[in-house]
Amino acid sequence: MKRALKILLGAPLAAWLRVTRPLRIHLQRIYAYASLAAELSHPLPASAVLLGRIHVYGTRNIEIGEDVLLYPDIHLETQGSATIRIGKGCVISRGAHIVAMAEVTIGSGTLIGEYAGIRDANHQRSEDASIRDAGHTARPIHIGSQVWIGRGVTVLGGVTIGDEATVGANAVVTRDVQARTVAVGIPAAPIASRKSTGENG
Repeated sequence: MKRALKILLGAPLAAWLRVTRPLRIHLQRIYAYASLAAELSHPLPASAVLLGRIHVYGTRNIEIGEDVLLYPDIHLETQGSATIRIGKGCVISRGAHIVAMAEVTIGSGTLIGEYAGIRDANHQRSEDASIRDAGHTARPIHIGSQVWIGRGVTVLGGVTIGDEATVGANAVVTRDVQARTVAVGIPAAPIASRKSTGENG
């Protein structure tokens, strides 16, 4: 019976879904845009393209530039007076986490790979409180323009990544990365400069 229903209904339903797919995608993007616009404390430009739901937490003090492309399941969080600023033309891929307790700025045209973590704070430890209640220390993160941050990269507090730098997949960035430099590894270290290698990022 189940197989017969699948044969009877499956083909026409698949055909209908195929025909209506462009409309459904368009409506999903409008809904995702409206949902994010309702969450933010700053206006969301109409040129922003959202491919799915974005998760916003905390004080919602997030500024997003023109022509940004955001993939689904991105986590954006600010606490206290902290800010997240995402420059125009940035692309942030699925599952990226950006958390600010001081400040995170991302320059124009920067690409952030899937499941990257950008967090400007660390937990403190105290003899008088659990790690959950001991508070945080936070230092701003500044990421330049036209930076390429690979899949699974972790960027820690106090780091500056210069314009046109490239950070290889799964690297952990604990110190500054100079402009036009390629950095990889744990902790991330420079392996090349675009000035000398002609690497295009």
